[in-house]
Amino acid sequence: MQISKIFDISGPVALYEKGTACMWEDEYISSQLLQIHLSQETDSASRKRSTIRRTVDWILGNINGSENSILDLGCGPGLYCELLAERGHHVTGVDFSRRSIEYAKKEAAAKCLDIEYICQNYLDLTFDNRFDLVMMIYCDFDVLIPAEREKLLKNVYRALKPGGLFIFDTLNTKSPDKMNVPGKSWEVAEKGFWKDEPYLALSETFHYEEKQVILQQHIICPDSDDPVVYRFWTHYYESEGLSSILRDYGFHSVQSFENLLPDDGSGIHEMVTFYVGKK
Repeated sequence: MQISKIFDISGPVALYEKGTACMWEDEYISSQLLQIHLSQETDSASRKRSTIRRTVDWILGNINGSENSILDLGCGPGLYCELLAERGHHVTGVDFSRRSIEYAKKEAAAKCLDIEYICQNYLDLTFDNRFDLVMMIYCDFDVLIPAEREKLLKNVYRALKPGGLFIFDTLNTKSPDKMNVPGKSWEVAEKGFWKDEPYLALSETFHYEEKQVILQQHIICPDSDDPVVYRFWTHYYESEGLSSILRDYGFHSVQSFENLLPDDGSGIHEMVTFYVGKK
């Protein structure tokens, strides 16, 4: 490992500058992510199953009927899709992770659940007037830069039937303080989340306060190769501002809901706001 290369990639970062690697395309990291999705010890990739059940109950409390057509964007290994299908709804799940979709398909087949899973970037979907509900949970909305957010909202609006709902959650303005932004940390491991070999991980968070954006940057330095950079841009929103954005794209009757997640002592429940918008 050449230390000089770390200096080259650890300087100031321009807003929305991409990293040099994508963890969804890394076979080893994607296998790690799947295990974290399924773990009941952490909320790092998916929320715990008790929270998921509680969230599904709340989501279904917003819609009428027992056989709705539902689209889950960023469905991961299908944890929400399965609960919705078990209650008689017609469910389609979309996720960019091939490994997660393969797992979800196997689980659905084993449990005799009729769920359609699609491995695709949800920004490229072309559904038209098909769904009673589109949902996007675990703050996936926050990682979209403005151009991607615009594309997503147009896609969702087009995919919904008249009167259909878009339900999603985001980080709110309490997030920077709760997340201790900015901050730095490092890790040395023989093997871990990032690599199946010895590595040094240099992690740092940056706060772009005027844009309400947090950058989580991880510089991974393996023993046998050049360092790579993973960058995760995450927005947080004020309720009034995001409600206005939704109305700009045709949604109406926009509502926001605080403290829907259980209080586990971490303060995360205070950081997350849920939104419902109607087509």
